[in-house]
Amino acid sequence: MHRHHLAAALSAAAVLALTACDPQTTDTGKPAAPSKPPAPGTSSLASPAPATKTATLPSLVGKGLQTAQDEAQAAGFYTLKSHDALGHDRLQALDRNWKVCSQTPAGGASIATNTAIDFGAVKLEETCPATDAPAPKPAGDTMPNFVGQGMKAVRAALPGNASITVKDAVQSRMVLQESNWKVCSQDPKPGAALTGQPVSFTVAKTDETCP
Repeated sequence: MHRHHLAAALSAAAVLALTACDPQTTDTGKPAAPSKPPAPGTSSLASPAPATKTATLPSLVGKGLQTAQDEAQAAGFYTLKSHDALGHDRLQALDRNWKVCSQTPAGGASIATNTAIDFGAVKLEETCPATDAPAPKPAGDTMPNFVGQGMKAVRAALPGNASITVKDAVQSRMVLQESNWKVCSQDPKPGAALTGQPVSFTVAKTDETCP
């Protein structure tokens, strides 16, 4: 009887000794899950946020739009956009056919390279305006004066459910791409009440003179 108790005691003591010496064993006697080493190239400590890079933005006014974009990227600026400086809402589909009239921000300053750079541009044969022409204001209860404005921008300024007729004022051409046309005349006249009646325009190409 004494031998049985002595053997049991010695066995329990051996288990406790092994448990205490094995760092991978929990107090329940089960192996503890091994800790995962950090991934290569990482640290267990939180890394500080990367510093924002800065560079000097060159002055690109007067250059071709494609050249301006290339030089901006060479300087480290990649968030680039452009708009029609004449307010006609034309797309700069082929950058080589456009030139830069303005840029925002202006060139010469050291700024963050993730800053968005916006170029105001006109076609190569056009003259840059003194300041960028604003887009037409949305029509309210009265008809604005749209004469001289780009037809695409004018359409966007009218209610989405408006009935609009557009005719060529110079020849009998079809008006297919309204961004290349400007308003010569309009009906209703500027200041007339807009009550849902149809709206009509005569237009000419952007580089043409209205009759």
